[in-house]
Amino acid sequence: MSAQFLSVRNLNAFYGQTQVLFGLDFDMAEGGITTLLGANGAGKTSTLRALSRMLHTVGDIRFEGEEISRKATEDVARLGIAHVPEGRGTFVRLTVEENLQLGAISRPDKRAIANDVDRIFNYFPKLRERYYQQAGTLSGGEQQMLAIGRALMLRPKLMLLDEPSFGLAPLIVQELFGILRTLNRQEKVSMFLVEQNASLALDLADHAYLLETGRVVMSGPAKDIREDEGIRRSYLGY
Repeated sequence: MSAQFLSVRNLNAFYGQTQVLFGLDFDMAEGGITTLLGANGAGKTSTLRALSRMLHTVGDIRFEGEEISRKATEDVARLGIAHVPEGRGTFVRLTVEENLQLGAISRPDKRAIANDVDRIFNYFPKLRERYYQQAGTLSGGEQQMLAIGRALMLRPKLMLLDEPSFGLAPLIVQELFGILRTLNRQEKVSMFLVEQNASLALDLADHAYLLETGRVVMSGPAKDIREDEGIRRSYLGY
């Protein structure tokens, strides 16, 4: 696995005149799951938005060796980076079918798209039952499944996942994270995960970065951070 799959150097990000990320450096290996941890307001969501080119940034972002820090959001998506935003981000007035088709809007291969819809139904059978139902009428768990399914329709190499467990019942979270693990292991989808539930994230990930006020303060194998009681108490609150 190459550590240069995703490489970020001296990344600074801004909302207007307000700077929210300060000189971030991190790498991600292809095929891995990296988690970004930190308190509310630490800059986790801003980091994902910066990678998706939704924020003004200064610094170097390379994906598979290609500089992407000056690309438009849609061009980054075409490279195979799919963003599942906080709050699910489904189009609530569209049906499940229409949401999934939007995920594949840049793809010309209609037969392969149809096959991918079936593949997603294998992971999320509830979506098959809700195929013609308006997304806004789905439960929270079903909307999160739809958001991930729509991202998978891009056939991504890398998924950016922002708080996938937020607001979901524990049993739904357990099911969802089991599916994410399967997608990573069987379909080799790399994942960059922001998750407030640090214990859950560290169980899924193989590497972790800790953010504090927009700066990386610690990094290492997820297993080591999970087992370090001092780090857990000081930074992760459990």
